[in-house]
Amino acid sequence: MDLTNNPKQETTLWGGNEFIRILLALAFVFVSGFYASWQGIGVSNLSILAIAAAIGAYMALNIGANDVANNVGPAVGSKALSMTGAILIAAVFEAAGALIAGGSVVGTIKKGIINPNAIADAETFIWIMMAALLAGAIWLNLATYLGAPVSTTHSIVGGVLGAGIAAGGWDIANWSQLLAIVASWVISPVLGGVIAALFLIYIKRSITYKNDMIAAAKKTVPLLVGLMVWAFSTYLIMKGLKHLWKLDIITAGLIGFAIALTAYFIVRPMVDKAAASLQNNKDAVNSLFTIPLIASAALLSFAHGANDVANSIGPLAAINDALMTGSVSSKASIPLWIMAVGGIGIAIGLALFGPKLIKAVGSEITELDKTRAFCVAMAAAITVIIASQLGLPVSSTHIAVGGIFGVGFLREYLKQSYDKKIAAIIKHSQNAGLGVDETQAFVKRFTEADVDQKRLILKELKAARADSPISKEERKGLKKATKKELVKRSALIRIAAAWVITVPASALLSAMLFYMLLGFSVSR
Repeated sequence: MDLTNNPKQETTLWGGNEFIRILLALAFVFVSGFYASWQGIGVSNLSILAIAAAIGAYMALNIGANDVANNVGPAVGSKALSMTGAILIAAVFEAAGALIAGGSVVGTIKKGIINPNAIADAETFIWIMMAALLAGAIWLNLATYLGAPVSTTHSIVGGVLGAGIAAGGWDIANWSQLLAIVASWVISPVLGGVIAALFLIYIKRSITYKNDMIAAAKKTVPLLVGLMVWAFSTYLIMKGLKHLWKLDIITAGLIGFAIALTAYFIVRPMVDKAAASLQNNKDAVNSLFTIPLIASAALLSFAHGANDVANSIGPLAAINDALMTGSVSSKASIPLWIMAVGGIGIAIGLALFGPKLIKAVGSEITELDKTRAFCVAMAAAITVIIASQLGLPVSSTHIAVGGIFGVGFLREYLKQSYDKKIAAIIKHSQNAGLGVDETQAFVKRFTEADVDQKRLILKELKAARADSPISKEERKGLKKATKKELVKRSALIRIAAAWVITVPASALLSAMLFYMLLGFSVSR
C-alpha cells in the first residue's frame, strides 16, 4: 500500500460516516465488557468488572483518538506519511508496544496522586477508579471534539484526584505531586520547543543556508540520522522496553551509541546515492528526511503504547485486583485480556477518530516540512531522556506540541528578521542614490549568499548607515510591515487553555461521577 500523502485515498478510507464510526466504537466497548465477564475468573462481582472493562475500552479509544496524534501528526503534516499510512503504522506499533512491552504490573494509584492507605475499603476504591477512568475518558472525548491535544496522563490523574478527594477529603491528595504536574504544563512545552528550535537552527546553518545544499546534506544528514538513532534507541530502551529490560541511562546510552554508529555507516552511502540525483534546493534536502520521519513515528508509537496503555488499563487492572482480593494494594498484575483491551482499543480509536487530531497537530498550528517535523521528533525523544534523568515532570503530548510551536515561532522570528534586513537594504540603497537595477542586484546578492557572506553584506550596510541612518520612526514602520505570523495564535490559546483545565476539569467530573456511583451502590 502507498503510504505517501494521497488526499483522495484518505477521504475514501477514513472520511467515512460518523454514525458508522460511533457504532463500531460502541461495539468494541460492549465486546470488551462481555469479554471481561467471560475472562473474569475468581472475581467477586462480574457485573462490576464488565462495566469497568467497558469504561476502560472507552478510555483506550479516546487515547487512540487524541494522544497518538502527537507521534504521527508532524510526519503527516510534512507529507512524509499519508493519513492512511500514519494510521496503519501507529496502530500496529501502538498495539505492539502495549502487548509486547506494556508490562505485567501497574501502579494502582497513577503518579501517587492520592494515598491508598486513606481509602476505607475495596468497594470505595473500586468506585474511585471507575469514576476516574470514566471522567478521564469523557474529558479526552471532549478535547478531541474541540481539536485540542491534551495529556491522557493528566486526564487520569485529575480523575483519580477528584474521586479521591470526594471519597477521603482534601488530606488524601499528594499536593506536592500535583504541583509537579502543574509545573509540567510549562516545563514540557518549553523544553520541547527549545530543543526542536535548536535542531532547526542547526539544520538551517549547516545545510539550507549553504550555497551547495546537496554537498552539505551529504555531510550532515548521516550525522543527524545517527543522532536520531542514538536518541531513539536510548529512549526506547529506557521507556518503551523498561518493563522487559530495565537499564540505567549510561548503559542505555552506550547501547544506543553502538546502534547509532552502525546506523551511521549504513546510512552514509545511502544518502550519497540519493543525493546524487537531487537538485540543489530545500525541497530536495527535505526528501532526505522522509525515511527517518517514518521510523521516528513508528518508534514513538511503540514507546507510547508501552507507556500510556497504563492510562486505560491501570485503573481497570486495579479494579480487577480489588475484586479478586477484596483489598486495596499499591500494585496490581495485568492479565493478558486487560492488556488486549488497552492495546487494541488505542489502535481502533486511532483508526476511527484519530485523523482530526492528527490534522490539528500536523497542519493547524504551523506549516511543517520534513526537516521541521524531524526536529519535533528529535525533541520528543531527547526531552524525555533529559527530563527522566533530572526528575522533571513532563508530558509527551506537551513536548511534541511544544516542539511544533518552537519551530513555528523560530520560523516566524527568522522570517521577520530576514524581511527587515531586505527592507533595510532597499531603504539604504535608495538613500545612497542607487538606481533600481543596482538596488535589485544588491538584494539578489544578499538573497543568494550563504550565512557567512550575508554577515559581510550586513557589515557593509552597517558601515553605510553612518551616511544615511534610518530614523526611529522608519525602523518601527519596517518592523510593522514585516511582522508576519507563521503560528496560529487561535491554536495556541485553545491548546494552552485545554492543558490548564485538564486536571481540574477531569477532577470535578470524576468527583461528581463518584457520588453518582456511590449513590447507585447504596440504593442497590
